[in-house]
Amino acid sequence: MKIKNICCIGAGYVGGPTMAVIALKCPEIKVTVVDLNADRIAAWNGPLENLPVYEPGLSEVVEKARGRNLFFSTEVDKAIEQAEMIFMAVNTPTKTEGEGAGMAADLSYVEACAKNIARVAKTDKIVIEKSTLPVRTAEKIKEILDKQGSGVHFEILSNPEFLAEGTAIQDLFKSDRVLIGGDQTETGQEAVQALVDIYANWIPKEKILTTNVWSSELSKLASNAMLAQRISSINSLSALCEKTGANIEELSKAIGMDHRIGPNF
Repeated sequence: MKIKNICCIGAGYVGGPTMAVIALKCPEIKVTVVDLNADRIAAWNGPLENLPVYEPGLSEVVEKARGRNLFFSTEVDKAIEQAEMIFMAVNTPTKTEGEGAGMAADLSYVEACAKNIARVAKTDKIVIEKSTLPVRTAEKIKEILDKQGSGVHFEILSNPEFLAEGTAIQDLFKSDRVLIGGDQTETGQEAVQALVDIYANWIPKEKILTTNVWSSELSKLASNAMLAQRISSINSLSALCEKTGANIEELSKAIGMDHRIGPNF
């Protein structure tokens, strides 16, 4: 399955930079980033020094690809209709009210996005989760697409992003790993391979991991949790250093030299 036309719904911190790098590395693929926020799209189409996301190296990537095979637009329906592969990179803020307020993810934007795809799509689509989502969100997306769609076939993939602020472009160029989760059916694996083929234009094959959908969704949450635990642990040790006279910088270096732990983060 050779993909020629991609769209990404959501022109924020994940969608914009990720699609810019895909467009740069895959010049044969048309990549359209769409958003209902007209000001944000205008900024993506505006001066390179005023892009709505600041990341070192991003403006250079956008300059090379924009207008060639990278486009930013508010015409969401048109992009959905034309695309063979659709990335969902909408916001998933924490709920502010109702059950799970202050803890659970608000999936209203994800659900609205799925409903819009279902309404517009007239041909088979590969739909890809990019946002950080609770495990088994793909099941809800699939349910919306199948119930509200017009009989076309949808394959749902999970492809979470692992970007660090300030190094996002380098992270995209030289990822520790690219994670792609899909159904174990024949059509599911064809969809997975289509996305693998895109990343393989610049990511070594051994760094592209394929799993089932649920493993991919959970891996993103588990990575976030384990990184947060590292911060929590070193903060606790810092307090202990103050009580005992130990030096937190020396302690961090000593711990980080253990290859099982490492010096990063």
